[in-house]
Amino acid sequence: MGKKRDRDSLSKEDAKRDPDAMDEDSSSDEDFDIVNVDFEWFNFDPTIDFHGTKTLLRQLLDVDSPLFDTSALADLILSNTAVGSTVKVDGKETDAYALITALPLSSQRAKHTALDALAEYIASKAAASPATAPVAQILEKDAKADVGLVVSERLINMPSEVAGPLYAMLVDELDDAVSESEPYDFSHVIVLSRVYREVLPDPEVREQEEGDERRRKTKKQKGGAAATQAGGEGEVFYFHPEDEVFMRFAEAKGSFAFTKEGEAVADSKRAFQDLGVKTEGFVMLFTRDKFREGVKAVGEFLKGSS
Repeated sequence: MGKKRDRDSLSKEDAKRDPDAMDEDSSSDEDFDIVNVDFEWFNFDPTIDFHGTKTLLRQLLDVDSPLFDTSALADLILSNTAVGSTVKVDGKETDAYALITALPLSSQRAKHTALDALAEYIASKAAASPATAPVAQILEKDAKADVGLVVSERLINMPSEVAGPLYAMLVDELDDAVSESEPYDFSHVIVLSRVYREVLPDPEVREQEEGDERRRKTKKQKGGAAATQAGGEGEVFYFHPEDEVFMRFAEAKGSFAFTKEGEAVADSKRAFQDLGVKTEGFVMLFTRDKFREGVKAVGEFLKGSS
């Protein structure tokens, strides 16, 4: 195997408005400090990156992360020496703020139980919707496609601009790996991500929660059809802005509900729910050429937005 290229340190001097970095001497909500950060790109290092990788995996898999052996998945990612990068701020010895890699699903899932479980999970979720059914079909174990799973995640407060270089380097490394006869000559690529969706309130439930019994009775007395409208689903928003660009090149795409969505969640997740939004998984399927077109478009989009 050829040696992977070393990462260059990339400087990010973008005026980001950070609500945690407000000027204490100002009472105006519009005044923020400017934070200049140097981001550094590194290859995976199993002796350093296990906990950071596992943390980002758990974030990506959200409330369903307990369904998986995230330790085994982290080990598999870190053993994937041909492709993949981390982004850090305070040197190589620190945890990653972002990562990206591509896992050869077709050739490795039979050898790795944790990867096979993740593939089966994605397939089962995709099979539930006509929009994503092609994802389930291509993940069938007798399918002839050579499928790669792109795992890309970053901390919530990371600038989206890091995604452009991450994906561009991933494509370059896939090419290098193929030239070294590594199993990365994918015919199709699956990208697993997350979205959050506006949840339209159920009027009847809202009345009950507010204890407004008189209002409910008034509706009945007027003889009107006080329609009990099921809680609807509103607009979808993206944790990763680049997903909106990638979508245009996908053969199939769609969101899905998490299996453990209804169970007790951490305070941070409950805060999301209280605001009337819920997180969902999101999956996209690409042919090899369309994925590359998408990566190019993402780079141009994010460069233009910086």
